[in-house]
Amino acid sequence: MAEEKKLFKVTIDNITIDVEPGTSILNAARQIGGDVTPPAMCYYSKLKDSGGKCRTCLVEVAAGSTADPRPMPKLVASCRTNVMDGMVVKNITSDRVTDARNGVVEFLLINHPLDCPICDQAGECHLQDLSYEHGKGASRYEFKRRTFDKHELGPYIQLHMTRCILCYRCVYTADQVSNERRHGILSRGDHAEIATYIEKSLDNDFIGNVIDVCPVGALTDKTFRFKNRVWFTKPVDAHCKCDKCSGEVQLWMRGDEVLRVTARKDEWGEVKDTTKGEPGWICNTCRFERKKISDWVIEGPTQVNRHSVISQGHYVGVKKPHETIAKVMGGRDPKLLMNIKDVSEVNQVELSELKGPATSESFKQLKKGN
Repeated sequence: MAEEKKLFKVTIDNITIDVEPGTSILNAARQIGGDVTPPAMCYYSKLKDSGGKCRTCLVEVAAGSTADPRPMPKLVASCRTNVMDGMVVKNITSDRVTDARNGVVEFLLINHPLDCPICDQAGECHLQDLSYEHGKGASRYEFKRRTFDKHELGPYIQLHMTRCILCYRCVYTADQVSNERRHGILSRGDHAEIATYIEKSLDNDFIGNVIDVCPVGALTDKTFRFKNRVWFTKPVDAHCKCDKCSGEVQLWMRGDEVLRVTARKDEWGEVKDTTKGEPGWICNTCRFERKKISDWVIEGPTQVNRHSVISQGHYVGVKKPHETIAKVMGGRDPKLLMNIKDVSEVNQVELSELKGPATSESFKQLKKGN
């Protein structure tokens, strides 16, 4: 009989859960869900070695473990710190964490252009959500924001380096998902930027996935550029037979028009696994070239979080109430359009027949129908 694997008990914001050894604090919190889960701008569970760069997932460890219950002196990155048996963690219940997270968001917004009204990522931007929850009403930064030279990344991907927060997700994606990587971080410090080497184009079959992993509007889809707002579109799940990827995608439609195609994402904004249990990365052919509804088999509307702006006007599982007017009217169908003049006696006298300025007498005549 196989020996049962020992589980660690970890308490996060007064909620205790059993997790496997080697689980990070962030993933343990995700098993609880809700507000207990710290935000993450750089960590991506499908990408090896990601995390530890944005510092938005900082938490306070009030007790290290049962064997050593001393608290950790500094806040730690929950995506890079594994749980120990008996560990006690504070996230939303810690004033230190809230203050630190507010400071991190302020730093992230220092050089951000704040061009949400024209950004294609608006409505599904993680930085928008983060700044709404932890941002300040005004900036204390009085200096000139940094700018970068424009880089062309090819016919499908648009780079806006001024929006980038250097999360490195796109670099890891190109390294681990596509066959080769032609872009990365150039320069250092405040001059660091995402760019291609010697102005090369990103033309790998799976390079379009860098759009899905980008938490802000730094990498966007050129075929969807300025076409519509995501809250005006209807996301539906669909699939097709593809010899390069799983073909399981999410279509963003307006009427019968397919405006863009993306990979399916989970509640944490990460690419979902396919029905076969494999990572759901999609190829460029599915993403950029199959924009006809006849190319896909529609499975049904995507389940959208009701707190998301995308959920406005998007109802799933809602039943239309049974119409009873015909029964009330004895089986006759209601007249949806009718001329009020034909059934009302209020306007029998035209105002043009009233001479002189409008007086109380003229209104009395109109009321009497004279």
